[in-house]
Amino acid sequence: MPFTVQDFRAKMKFDGARPNLFECSMTFPISVVTEAAKSQEMFTFMCRAAQIPGSTVNQIPVNYFGRELKFAGNRIFPEWTVTVINDEDFKIHNAFEQWMNGLNSHRGNLRDISMVNNADYQQDGYVDQFGKDGSRLKRYKLVGLFPIDISPIDLDWAANDTIEEYAVTFAYQWWEQIPQDNGVQYNVNIT
Repeated sequence: MPFTVQDFRAKMKFDGARPNLFECSMTFPISVVTEAAKSQEMFTFMCRAAQIPGSTVNQIPVNYFGRELKFAGNRIFPEWTVTVINDEDFKIHNAFEQWMNGLNSHRGNLRDISMVNNADYQQDGYVDQFGKDGSRLKRYKLVGLFPIDISPIDLDWAANDTIEEYAVTFAYQWWEQIPQDNGVQYNVNIT
């Protein structure tokens, strides 16, 4: 079959999904910050990079008369990482530090009493992918997430005209695709 640009153009009816039209949101544990609602709102604005979550179905190799046969195994969900812009109040960074410190303290190697049960420290997060018209195309819910790594923030005397940012990596139980909302418009300013 010969290649034609017209055929490709005809198949790309909606001009392709854009990786910059997304939003992440999550709930922080109540015990983490006194201003949890403000941290949650700030996270939605300051989360500048993320991924639509992936998953893997492992394989189980079985040898039979010298030949390897493969069977489907269990599904696993890889860690999820976001990149966050840091503001001078460190509000979101502080919230993540408190969350992780509640899971395991620096000096005492203990879990905070407010995070004894997994329902106390595991929260749900969301990734929304938007279309160019502001409609939500896809929504993923990451069930039972909690931070397992906060990356260092690089400091550099030669880093002019930049804003600090850092990565946070989460473990989570599984993700669910939330059914499409039939083009409901959200307050997304795409201009």
